[in-house]
Amino acid sequence: MAGNPQAAKLRELLARGEFILAPGVYDGISARVADRMGFPALYMTGYGATASMLGLPDAGLATYSDMLGRVEMICSVVETPLIADADTGYGGLLNVQRTIRGYEAAGVAAIQIEDQEMPKKCGHTPGRRVVPAEDMALKIKVASDSRRHAETLIVARTDARTAHGLDEALRRATLYAEAGADIIFVESPESEAELERIGREVSKPLLANMVEFGKTPRAEVDRLKTWGFDLAIYPVLGLSVAAEAMRRSFAHLKDSGTSVGDPLPQYEDIHGLMGFPEVWDFEKRWAT
Repeated sequence: MAGNPQAAKLRELLARGEFILAPGVYDGISARVADRMGFPALYMTGYGATASMLGLPDAGLATYSDMLGRVEMICSVVETPLIADADTGYGGLLNVQRTIRGYEAAGVAAIQIEDQEMPKKCGHTPGRRVVPAEDMALKIKVASDSRRHAETLIVARTDARTAHGLDEALRRATLYAEAGADIIFVESPESEAELERIGREVSKPLLANMVEFGKTPRAEVDRLKTWGFDLAIYPVLGLSVAAEAMRRSFAHLKDSGTSVGDPLPQYEDIHGLMGFPEVWDFEKRWAT
C-alpha cells in the first residue's frame, strides 16, 4: 500500500528543525486561501469545523461522520500537509482505530486526539473533565498501532492543566510520549513561565496552541522556538476575522441599503480561488 506523502513531508520538516506554523482551516474557502499562502502545514480546527457545519459550539456535538466528511473535503482541495483535530477519537478503543484509519485514508498527515471525557468541550472553556491517564495512554497505543502508514503522526493532547494543574498535565505528557505519541500538545498553559517549563520537560516535538481569547498568552515564533516548541497552531484566527468582516459588511448593507461603498476589501480573484478556470477549461475541451 502506498505511503502517506504529506505525513512524510511533515516528519521531514520536523526532523530538519523547521518550525511548523499552521493556521486554522475549517471549510473549503479557508482551506483554499491558506493552501495558497505557503505555510508548512494547516490545522483543521474542531471549533471552526463544528461552527461552520452546524452553527453550534464545539461541545461534542459533531460526530465522527461529520468530521470525517469535513476532513475528506479539505484534503481534496489542498496540497499542504493537514493536521486534523479528532477530538477523543469519538469513543472507545475500537472507535479510535476507526478514526485513525478514516482520517489517514482521507489524506491527513497528523491526527490529534485528546484525553477528555465524552462529550468533550472546546479547550480554554470551563468544565472540561479528563479520563484516567492510563486510559488515554492505551488510546495512544491503539492509535499508533492502527496506522496503515508509519509516516502518519499521532498528536496527543492533554486537557488536565485547567482542572488538575501543570504537574499532572506534564505527567500525562510523559506517559503519552512513552505510549507512542509523535507530538505532544499540553492544552491551556496559563503563563509564559508554564510554556517555558513545558518546553524544558517534554522531549517529544511540542505543539503550542496560540488561540485568540484563550488562557494561554500568545507568543512570537522565535520565543516559542527558544522555549522548545516545534509547532504552533492558530485555530480560530481565520474564523474570527472572517466573522467580524461579515458582520461589518452586513451592517453596512443594512444601514446603507447597498453594498456600494463597503470599506472592506473584496477577494478579487474569488473565481480563481474556487477553481472556476479549471471548470471553464474542462467545458471548452468537452463542449458539444
